[in-house]
Amino acid sequence: MPELRFDPNLDGTELRIGLVVSRFNPEITEALEEACLSELYACGVLSEDVVCVSVPGALEIPLALEQLAETGQFDALVALGAVIRGETYHFELVCQESAAGVSRVGQEFHIPVANAILTTETDAQAEERAPVKGREAAQVAVEMANLLLAIDAQLGEDNDPD
Repeated sequence: MPELRFDPNLDGTELRIGLVVSRFNPEITEALEEACLSELYACGVLSEDVVCVSVPGALEIPLALEQLAETGQFDALVALGAVIRGETYHFELVCQESAAGVSRVGQEFHIPVANAILTTETDAQAEERAPVKGREAAQVAVEMANLLLAIDAQLGEDNDPD
């Protein structure tokens, strides 16, 4: 069998993307959302093909992602949030549980989920990273949605020679 290669594809036309945005640390999450939406539109995703939902905090993001994934209407999902270290162990708990939940949704529903839940030591770090991570999350969502579609088109059951 000749080599089959799937190159990165950031063409978002005809993709439907769902965003879940935490309202905790709103200055940060609003910057994440703004950067993510700007990049999605730059990739060709239409505004009518983007659904944004907000949740109280990072721990609620996985459940909302799961609900969106269950609809079967999305090519990719994006998690946007900010967890900034405090003086208690709660930081570690929220970071670990939200990341595990986001990963679980992607694997359980076989849908790309870009995780842009920032976990930083300080507000300044979060403020600095928000625009970059918001853009990167959009790119990851588009690229991974296209990759899965391309794999299905080239190697899916309908293309099985048997």
